[in-house]
Amino acid sequence: MRILITVLLACFLLESCTDPETLGKQLEITVENNKEGAPITLGIPFPKGELNSVDHMRLLTADGKEIPCQTTEVSNWGPADDSVKWAWVFFFSEETTDYVLEYGDGVVPMQPTEKIISTNNMRPQGGIDVNTGPISFSIHKKGNGFLDEVFLDSNKDGKFDPEELIASSPEKHRGSFLDLLDDAGLDASKAVINEVFREKGSGPMHTIFRVEGTYTYSRADNNLSPFTMWLHAYAGKSYIKVLHTMTYTGIPDKHTPQEGEHANIATQNAKILTEQTEDDMGWTQPNDQIAASGLQLKYHLDDDVSVSMPLYNGSWQNDGADTQLEEIAVGDQGPLQLLQKGPGYRKSTSLRSLYLNNFDDNEKSGDTGESLDFEATVSQGGKELAKTERAKGWMNITDGKRGVGVGIKNFMKEYPKGIEVDPSTGILLGSVWPKENGPMSFARHNTEPDGGMLDNFAQGITKTTEFIYYFHENEATDQVGQKMDYVVDAPVAHATPDWYTASKVYGNMAPASAERPEFENALQYRYQWWAYSQKHEPWYGIFNYGDGKSYFFNGRWVQWTNNEPTVDFMLWTNFMRTGDPEYFKLAQAMSRHTMDVDNIHWPKKRTYYGEVNDAIDFWNYEDEPESTPYLGIGRRHANEHWYALLSAHVWIQGWIADYYLAADHRALEVAKMTGDTYIKRIWGEHDLRGRRLYLSVLNLVELYDATKLNKYRKELDERVDLMLELQERQGGNLLLDRYGYSQTYVAQGLYKYQQITGNEEVRKALLKHARWVRDVPPLNHEMESYLATIYPLLLGYEISGEKVYLDEALARAEKLKIGELPKSPEDYPNASEYSEDLLEISNLPMSKGRFTNWQTNQGLRVFGWTHAYNIPYLLYWMDRENID
Repeated sequence: MRILITVLLACFLLESCTDPETLGKQLEITVENNKEGAPITLGIPFPKGELNSVDHMRLLTADGKEIPCQTTEVSNWGPADDSVKWAWVFFFSEETTDYVLEYGDGVVPMQPTEKIISTNNMRPQGGIDVNTGPISFSIHKKGNGFLDEVFLDSNKDGKFDPEELIASSPEKHRGSFLDLLDDAGLDASKAVINEVFREKGSGPMHTIFRVEGTYTYSRADNNLSPFTMWLHAYAGKSYIKVLHTMTYTGIPDKHTPQEGEHANIATQNAKILTEQTEDDMGWTQPNDQIAASGLQLKYHLDDDVSVSMPLYNGSWQNDGADTQLEEIAVGDQGPLQLLQKGPGYRKSTSLRSLYLNNFDDNEKSGDTGESLDFEATVSQGGKELAKTERAKGWMNITDGKRGVGVGIKNFMKEYPKGIEVDPSTGILLGSVWPKENGPMSFARHNTEPDGGMLDNFAQGITKTTEFIYYFHENEATDQVGQKMDYVVDAPVAHATPDWYTASKVYGNMAPASAERPEFENALQYRYQWWAYSQKHEPWYGIFNYGDGKSYFFNGRWVQWTNNEPTVDFMLWTNFMRTGDPEYFKLAQAMSRHTMDVDNIHWPKKRTYYGEVNDAIDFWNYEDEPESTPYLGIGRRHANEHWYALLSAHVWIQGWIADYYLAADHRALEVAKMTGDTYIKRIWGEHDLRGRRLYLSVLNLVELYDATKLNKYRKELDERVDLMLELQERQGGNLLLDRYGYSQTYVAQGLYKYQQITGNEEVRKALLKHARWVRDVPPLNHEMESYLATIYPLLLGYEISGEKVYLDEALARAEKLKIGELPKSPEDYPNASEYSEDLLEISNLPMSKGRFTNWQTNQGLRVFGWTHAYNIPYLLYWMDRENID
């Protein structure tokens, strides 16, 4: 009996030890596409008043084991409440895909045992030194533009001896580069590091360095070009992640410059450009072209090295294809290169041409020309060694004792890309734009006006490329591949969909469900159609990937969307509502495209930090050229991304979501640039009227909420006051009748403003507006404006409790109901057959006098006003009120 009691007591104590005490509230976390050991940053929202401090959060595996994590408060519910609104949770994934985040005042997290040690000294001769444990690296302010030295602690003694040097920068300031080509020949750049900062989210386990630099050129006709790198270092790890942003500052073509500004972006009226320059063929003749761009290191390995790289078998369209590993001994036959190419430019009919031809069915209405072939080749010394359609995007080089791996995200989707090993120089090159692809021209492909203007706004385009570098002790190739996948095929972490919607950070949304397929499918079918088209067109390429086209005519797509109206935020919303990682990828690709390509980034005067002690430093800075007045404004939807601008065509809501959910620091940086342009009010009173006013409030409220900077609050307050003043002049309507489709800008912007400030006047204004659109529905853009009123009507119900608003919203939403498709997207052999089935199940009316741009087979532009910013909120109230 005594033995039995002893055994039972031991079992009880063992159970007590393995069953951890619950210290606070818990929420479930899932890591999709998990790779053990992957660095994960999870952006997670909290309801108002739910969490007071990120110091009281810890992370558990599904079986209850606590693992170290690093937490950061990203924003709070201020100014009305100081509780945490968004937080970042960083951790290294375990073998399991399921985790529990525990939070509350009684929760005290464990501390990490491995910590990053770093110094950041920005004196003229300074730089940064970083020790993660297994590696140490440095970047010198007067160094070569990338990692100047990397040491690998091969003998595990905690020291970094000279013989443990594994990589360094090439000489002549060529660690990173952006080379230009014009009629005078190649002008090779030199990289200069200006500043390095530690970003928000840095801590003992994960530190982020923002490196700001400049590319200089030998010829005076080539402008300086700013670049930025974000380096992510990880405690106890010998890999780093690098995001590199280049800026094209060249003169794109040879048209004859005119003095003045275009009428639709004019900051004055004394000198207005004519659009009648179709006879100037200089528009179509390239001037400064990108010759090559990338990052490079000199590896310090023995002479006899070998490389390995995975290539996909079969068609480039097969996402589930197996890979074959190419393993090659690098001799003296010359550089060994992996190069990914894709389709060249395809001539496309503009929307203007379609209008002029009255949308004639016989008019060719989309992309024509070159085939859609993709090609990945492995060659050495010009001799082809292997060929397939698609490469995975990484390469490993080893001497049998140590090795270096490099991977590039979206290797095919953001083609052209390349990785090269040159045994004669010991250079390992990762190419953003490989020179072997031929130069990148930004010249126009015709002299046809587009978006109401004839110009070329390529100058100031940027592009961000994501790399991973892994320094190792000759690890097995599959282990190297696992590390490469931390970036190349990255995991996606998320909470449950009902956690995001219940947080109310974006108002009253419902998570996705199968309860009301006639509405839910109206959303999901369109997103699936977009994803299908992105892959099958394909909407790929270094300056295209992420974006898609707006209009589908006669089996072909027309006109790049350029994010109108916050297309990336639609996709972020759908990721939160579904938990589907594919929407995370679609959303982030769109956010990164729009913040890089669909925005004006240069000429930009550098920020003055005052890191030099001599006072003359500031006066020298004052003499530098000023920024363009158009800094931070967006590009209009057009036949090419850089053909047209407009005075109200930039959406930062999705960028801020990218910042919150994915810890994308560049997103907030570009959003601030746009916010600073609002403060300048370069268009005078024009800037404060119509959809420019409505969109600015939506953008500024998101920016203020993320930063809590008073300069944005002051500008936001003034613009909100003006909207309320204009409402009185407009009979209760917050919008001019001309802009009826802008309901979502007004309703979402003011709703969030009221949510975070508690302003009762704004609450009353939203109710007054709901009453107006109920009684005087806008039809100025037909269904674009009419269906856009569903969300304002739902706000009227939320504010007043009067069911008449909900009933009217439901009545208008009847047109959104949709039938069921007979096939899954992957079962459609082509877009035309897919399109026909989408039209067959539609309940939407046709336009009375023009092309029906809101139909189910169209893109995501008009869809934002008719569906995306209505249905998730409608479903919330249908669930709450038990409406079938």
